[in-house]
Amino acid sequence: MTDSSSASSLIIGGGASSPRAPLPTLPPLALYIHIPWCVRKCPYCDFNSHTASPALPEQEYVDALLADLDQDLHAVYGRELSSIFFGGGTPSLFSAEALGRLLEGVKQRIPFADDIEITLEANPGTFEQEKFVAYRKLGINRLSIGIQSFQQEKLKALGRIHNGDEAVRAAGMARQAGFDNFNLDLMHGLPDQSLDDALSDLRQAIELKPTHISWYQLTLEPNTVFWNQPPVLPEDDTLWDIQEAGQALLAEHGYAQYEVSAYAQPGRPARHNLNYWSFGDFIGIGAGAHGKLSHPDGRIVRTWKTRLPKDYLNPAKSFQAGEKALTNDEMPFEFLMNALRLTAGVESRLYPERTGLPLESLDEHRREAEQSGLLQVEPSRLAATERGQLFLNDLLQKFLS
Repeated sequence: MTDSSSASSLIIGGGASSPRAPLPTLPPLALYIHIPWCVRKCPYCDFNSHTASPALPEQEYVDALLADLDQDLHAVYGRELSSIFFGGGTPSLFSAEALGRLLEGVKQRIPFADDIEITLEANPGTFEQEKFVAYRKLGINRLSIGIQSFQQEKLKALGRIHNGDEAVRAAGMARQAGFDNFNLDLMHGLPDQSLDDALSDLRQAIELKPTHISWYQLTLEPNTVFWNQPPVLPEDDTLWDIQEAGQALLAEHGYAQYEVSAYAQPGRPARHNLNYWSFGDFIGIGAGAHGKLSHPDGRIVRTWKTRLPKDYLNPAKSFQAGEKALTNDEMPFEFLMNALRLTAGVESRLYPERTGLPLESLDEHRREAEQSGLLQVEPSRLAATERGQLFLNDLLQKFLS
């Protein structure tokens, strides 16, 4: 699922850094919680997910998550949480009782904003009406449902455990459970997929009236079954036709594209994801979770946690596997690889506010990107042109140290 990044980030090399200006204000703070188990590992998935045993170690894992969070509290500085995202894996494998104990433990440690967004990733094959009613009562107020396709042959090729009918029922059950805000995750560019196949999936998703649709192209990632045994994917011309026709269909039905693969009804973008793309802060707890925290003195530190669940649950091992303070040289790329994913970009003032560096430090590379037609010539905003969105990697390369 990609409704939310698992908070991982490309980290590039850089030299020593001079001190940055203290940050005028600290950015919004979010929490990412990784639940690493799935019923079955999908052949395209490169996330940190592992096939679940018949009995999940819910009690032990919740204890570990709270202990992990305790070790990060020193860097929170009394801030409140604006959003929480349960990602995976398949977090909906956990019982409402386990998630309730976890949320209560988090709230005892960090205050929640009054309008906090709390999202849970779920797969149609794990939907149980009673369980999801209980999730809603816990304060979980947004679901991200991993549909991927409604067509049986495509679901089989992707290794999914649900069928199309279950996918349709899952959306209905979400509404019946009290969720008026939910995302459907959908893929295109699937094995042997035609333009008609892709648009059929999109039309079915739109008919279910989600508030948000994550629609993204299947890519073959290293360390996956598909990487080693590649399926036959559509030709580039077909992929382009799918992209153009799909975006037009989504726009026609009121789903505005606000990020590379995210489309939302008015006022319904994923606030947790927007925090990532606007270089906000997030604590990452759970096996393999990544985090990014800003400090009042200007330091910005990325962290990553122990990846294997058995190691994460081992009291003799540390939760944190590593950390890295970002250097001045790395900052333009780190900031812009997030901000430029947003179709509208961000206000230019956000760069000094979130990095502690002057906006003028971008001038040379910014002019080069503007002259190449990849970055909008707009002093008050940092935003890719339509061409820049198509060639985002080329645009970002201009800001590498």
